[in-house]
Amino acid sequence: MNDLLCRYILNLNKIVDEFFKHSNIKQAMTKFLKKKCWLVFFAFYFNLFQGLQGQVYHHITDAGAWCWFSDPRAIYLHGKETSVLTGWVKEDGSIEAARINLKTKEIQKQILFNQLEKDDHDNPAFLELADNGYIAFYAKHGRGDLYYHRNSEKEDQLFGEVTIFDPIGKEELEKFPRRQVTYANPVQLSNENNRIYCFGRWTGYKPNMMWSEDNGKTFTKSKVFIAEEGFRNANRPYVKYYSDGKSRIHFIFTDGHPRDEPVNSVYYAYYEQGAFWRADGTKICNLQDIPFKPKDATVVYQATMETGRAWVHDIVADKKGHPTILYTRYPTEQEHIYSYAQFDGKQWHNHFICNSGSWFPQTKPGEEEKEPNYSAGLILHPLHLNTVYLSRKINGIFEIEKWVTKNHGQDWTSTTITANSKYDNVRPFIPRNMRRKDKTMLLWMVNEKYIHYTDYKTSINFIIE
Repeated sequence: MNDLLCRYILNLNKIVDEFFKHSNIKQAMTKFLKKKCWLVFFAFYFNLFQGLQGQVYHHITDAGAWCWFSDPRAIYLHGKETSVLTGWVKEDGSIEAARINLKTKEIQKQILFNQLEKDDHDNPAFLELADNGYIAFYAKHGRGDLYYHRNSEKEDQLFGEVTIFDPIGKEELEKFPRRQVTYANPVQLSNENNRIYCFGRWTGYKPNMMWSEDNGKTFTKSKVFIAEEGFRNANRPYVKYYSDGKSRIHFIFTDGHPRDEPVNSVYYAYYEQGAFWRADGTKICNLQDIPFKPKDATVVYQATMETGRAWVHDIVADKKGHPTILYTRYPTEQEHIYSYAQFDGKQWHNHFICNSGSWFPQTKPGEEEKEPNYSAGLILHPLHLNTVYLSRKINGIFEIEKWVTKNHGQDWTSTTITANSKYDNVRPFIPRNMRRKDKTMLLWMVNEKYIHYTDYKTSINFIIE
């Protein structure tokens, strides 16, 4: 029997014994009640135990996948009733969105684009607007245009008709001659008259940004904002974004793809008031002077051949604007080291969380894995930066766990979310735009099959803590 369950049973037995020791009930009745109470308590705690082991969860879709660089892939909506808006790529390549009522668990779905492309890079990213509306952005993997929808005025629909927009301008393309539209990451800043920014990997295969001054009705052409000196066609920094929704947008990014770069470090910068800044508040450049080079930003993790190349997973900032980040480093391709870093206002503190095992794609026998840096994933709790939800390999299967630190990442305790699973549980996510009153929802992918980002059979589950 599982050790945790055994401990529950032993503790319950002690409680029941103590109760009956002080009871004046007749001996026969005592034995009867003791037996029945023990069974009731056992049943209660067994059900609790089962819940801790991930047996109690909700199912959203049998056919859905997402990547981790088109975000937020889920957000809270704060209308009459709090709900969560999320979306995915179906097995036939259709883009689907869903709104989940947190009170009733009712799920409303809508196909945004039928059979766009079977590729998990194409999942929609969402933004709740200042007027309580919302918008969804998505793109194909490396070609085509940017697609976006505003919320529908019809009660039976989540979104209105699609707008198809080419974010790439002629002038910028001449400087960075590669057309490549992938990912979308929208934010809105109230201190900039509710300007909407949207980021992605577009012109030049580089991080780009564009913006809207009319609540998402129209957008500027995009600008490259991070690029190394001298155009290198294959180089592409990977970026994760977080915004306070008021004045600041935080970024963590790499030199490029960990598979392609000899070393791949992690950098940090933020945007505020028309300029980009290092962690210590020194200016990198003004908006009109972009792009800036990775080395111009603040180094969070300096990669070496010994410590391993890195890839980024999440960033959230506290009320003081101090960021906490999650990244993976790879001393070897079979060692995916989950790492946690916090900025205290003066310096960064990097700490080890755990070794999650190797990649999660199911490599075909006799073939070399195409994506050896595909970690199973980890995410910060948006309101509790000492709490991380992650996926790691346990007994040959990737399981979801909740890890908590009380000393800024030096030590960790873990709680099981899923256990003894038949299929891998990967890429956990907590919706962004979370408020203090909102219940914590954790979503993740369940992989019946995941050979490649174009060859998968996956579903999406969630729990509400």
